[in-house]
Parts: sequence; structure tokens; C-alpha cells
Amino acid sequence: MSAASGPRRPRTAADRLGLPVLRGHGLFITGNLIDSVGNGMLLPLGLLYFTDVQGLPLGQVGAAMTAGQALALPVTFLAGRLMDRVGPKRVVVWANVLSAAGFALCLLAREPWHVAGVYVLVQAGINMYFTAQRTLITHVTQADERRSWFAFTGSLRNIGLAAGSAAAAGALTAFGNGSLRWLIAADAATYLLAAACFAALTPRPPQPDGTPPSALVTRSDHTRRHLLLVAVNLPYVLAQAALSVLVAVYTTRALGLPASAASLLFVINTVIVSACSTAVTAHVAPKAPRRAVAAGYLIMTVGMAAFALPALPGLAALPGPAAPPGAAATAWTALVVAIALFSVAEILLGPALSELSVSLTPQAAGGFTQGLYQFSWAVGMVAAPALFTLLLEAGPLLPWGVEAAACLIGVLAAPALKAPNRHRRRSPR
Repeated sequence: MSAASGPRRPRTAADRLGLPVLRGHGLFITGNLIDSVGNGMLLPLGLLYFTDVQGLPLGQVGAAMTAGQALALPVTFLAGRLMDRVGPKRVVVWANVLSAAGFALCLLAREPWHVAGVYVLVQAGINMYFTAQRTLITHVTQADERRSWFAFTGSLRNIGLAAGSAAAAGALTAFGNGSLRWLIAADAATYLLAAACFAALTPRPPQPDGTPPSALVTRSDHTRRHLLLVAVNLPYVLAQAALSVLVAVYTTRALGLPASAASLLFVINTVIVSACSTAVTAHVAPKAPRRAVAAGYLIMTVGMAAFALPALPGLAALPGPAAPPGAAATAWTALVVAIALFSVAEILLGPALSELSVSLTPQAAGGFTQGLYQFSWAVGMVAAPALFTLLLEAGPLLPWGVEAAACLIGVLAAPALKAPNRHRRRSPR
């Protein structure tokens, strides 16, 4: 009896959920989860720590944080070159150690330039980690499970961020802002623990398929393809930044909703992405990653329109008697629909773009390419606060319109994200 006609393995709960094979990957899973807990625990509270605990002026702290993050931008390329020399595992380990050092030095920061130095270290560690993490996935998992692993690690990241944020919120509620010092010390320890988990891994680089790279794609074609991927990735980066930068200001100032609105929307997003990423990726998302990208951007475009809907003239839930009847209910309905669409789009886009970043060309998982791809994330996150606040000041509809237009461009550009034909023959000389 042939293998094809043999009995099929019964579908398990893990298959129905779209989970990859997890056995033997405990250290890798734990490392990813702990790293995310560390991010969720303190990164959103850095501004509060330096102003309320260390007593530094708000404006100076904000400028110092931005300067430190901007100075860390070139680290994506340095990490890429380092990854080519020592492999992704060591870069991921060193990235966590660097972030641990940065958070530990927060305890000694007393001047604005100290804050800038701390954020250079922290952001450098984050940039190093994400430059190498995607390639590390290809070294510790099977090739046919890549996208499911990208979806699963995305779910882990959301769970870790939520757990870290909840732990920080609980500590602040119970012990006040003075607990921030203890949170910083605990955060540094979590990064060291994550580094230890990654250091214990035994990665196995994927075997080449035997086709010489020169037969598939030229170096200039390789670069063009990845520059296109970077451009297509930018609307997704800005959309992610909008969730943390734009939504809170928009819901309170433009719509007149309570400050808790942004937190509630973030919780909805976290729950949907954490619970549904693997199943949607395995059973619903198009198998070709470029088609998943196009579908994701189309849904994201509709989500941006839903975010803008409550700010249309006559619907804004402005405080006071001037607010139209039912405006607040309309705003809440539109925002919940918008965040649900945003979350579905995120589930489609995140794993597919990550898969393309390591598979678009034969050299895709290399250091230069991963550094270039991560640079799009770093630049987008640095530019987003200034971009979105300027657009919001010009009008509450403008940031959503600009992001929707960028997503539509992503829909049109996605079909070009096609891997080179590995079976084409060289033309005879």
C-alpha cells in the first residue's frame, strides 16, 4: 500500500487549532513568551517612570526617548551582518542581554542624556532580536510549518504583552508608582531568563534545495524584491503603531470618549489575535502568502474606514449637550467593528509578511535582508508618533484616510511579491 493511500492520522485538537508541532520546542516557546512579557511589563510605562519617579521634565524625557530610539536604527543592519557571522541564535541571546542591561541602567538614570543612553540600549536589543528572530524560526522548525510558527509566535507575543501589562497594572494599583523600580528590576531579570532559554537551543540551519542562487535570481533582482517587500510592509507597521499612538488620542479628543476606550480596544485586539491567529492562518488564510497580504490589506482598508466613521460631521460624540443623540453608541459600535477588522487583517498580514521576509528569494533569511526588513519596522515606529499627531491636528479623518490609502496601495502591490520560479531553466549560451 502506498503512503498516499494509507490511513490518515486522526485530526487532533492541535490540528483543528492550526498549531504547529510543539513537542521538542519548549525552550524556544518559553523564550519567546518571556521576552514578550518583558516588553509588555515596562515599555509602555517608561515615560511614567522617568517623570513621576525620577522627577525629570516630560518634554525632555520624550525628546530623550525619541533620540535614543533613533540612534538605535542602524543596529538592524549591524545585527544582520553579525547574524551572517555567528548565526541567529547568538544574536537573539545577545539582544536579550542588551535589553536587560538597558532596563537595569534605568535605575541609575538621573539626567535626560542618561535616558537617551538607556533607550539606545533597549531599542538596540529590540532591533537585534527581531532582525534575527525570524531567521531563528527557520533554524528550529520545519519548512512546511513556517507560517504556522509565525502565527503561533505572534499569538505568544500578544499573550506575553497582555500578561506583562496586567502584571504592571496590578503592581501599580496595589503599590503605586513606587513599584516601578521593582518592575524594572524584574523586567531586566526576565530578559536574562529569555536569553538563557535561547542559549540552550540547538538550531539546525535549513538545507538548501540544491538549486544555485545564480540560477534563480540575480543580486539586483534580490534587492529589488526585498525593497518592494519593505515598501509593502510599511502600511502594516504604521497600522500597528496607530494602535498604540493614535487610538488613545483619537478616542478621547476627537470622539469625546473616556480614556479607558483605548485600553478596551487593545484588549479586544489582543484576545482576537491570541485566540484566532493559528486557526485562521491554517484553515482560512490563502496558502500563497502574497494573496494573504492582499486580503489582509483589503480588510485593513475597511477597518480604517470604520475607525474614521464616528468622526464624520454630525456623528462625533463630543462631550456636552451639543453631542448628537446616540453619538456615543454609534462611536462605540464603529470602533468595536474597526478593531475586529483590524485584528483579522493583522492575523492575515503578520504571518504572511514574516514568511515572505525569509522566503521571497533564496538569500531572504540572510543578515542583510533581515536587517533591511527590520529597518522598515524601526523607521515606521520612530516616525509614526510625529506623523499621526500632525495628521490628527489637521483633522480627525485625515490619519485614517492616509492609512487607508496606504493599505490600498499594499493591495495593488501584493501580487508582485512572488518568489522567483525555482524550476526555470537558464537560457542556453
